[in-house]
Amino acid sequence: MTKTIPGPDGKPRCLWCEELPQMIEYHDAEWGFPIDDDRRLFEKLCLESFQCGLSWRTILAKRENFRAAFHGFDFNKVARFTERDVSRLLKDAGIVRHRGKIEAVINNAKRARELIAEEGSLAAYIWRFEPTAPADVDPQTVSTSPESVALSKDLKKRGWKFVGPTTVYAFMQSMGLVNDHAHECCMRVDIDKARQRFKRPAA
Repeated sequence: MTKTIPGPDGKPRCLWCEELPQMIEYHDAEWGFPIDDDRRLFEKLCLESFQCGLSWRTILAKRENFRAAFHGFDFNKVARFTERDVSRLLKDAGIVRHRGKIEAVINNAKRARELIAEEGSLAAYIWRFEPTAPADVDPQTVSTSPESVALSKDLKKRGWKFVGPTTVYAFMQSMGLVNDHAHECCMRVDIDKARQRFKRPAA
C-alpha cells in the first residue's frame, strides 16, 4: 500500500496531506521541522490534546481561532485564566468547545510555568526525550513509542492533563523530535537536514 500521494507539483508527499492546499502547506512548511520555541511547543501540545477524537484537518482549520482565544498560547497569560474565561471559551464557536480540554490547557499552562522554573525551558525538557536512534519501523505505522510513553508518564506525574502517549507521539512527530515523513516523501530529506543542523536546547 502506498504511503504517499502526488502533490500539485507531482512530487510525492505523505498520504495524510489529502491533496488539500492547507494540509500540503502545513506538511511542507511545518510538520517535522525541529522546534525549540517554548510557546510553539506549548501551543502544539495543546492543539494535539484538542485533536483527540477529531482530525488534524479540523484543528488546523481552527488554529487561528485557537490562537486568538488563548492569547497566542502565551502560557503566562493562560495560567491566569479563571472560570469566567472557561465560560467565555465554551461559547466560542471558532474553537472546539470541550470543557475538559479547555480546562486542561489552563492547567497545563500553570504546569508549564512550574516546569520552566525547574528545568530552565520547556524546550530543554522536551528534547531530553528525543530518541537516541531512529526507530526500526516504517514511518507513520505506529502511534506511540517508548519515548512518547516516557514523556507522557513524566508529564502526567507533573500534573499535566490530556497528554497520553498517542497525543505526545503526534506532538513529537510534528515538532521534529522524530522524522516520520514517509521514506518516499519529498520532504523527508529536508527534515533530516534540518534535524542535523538543529542545535538541541540546553537549560
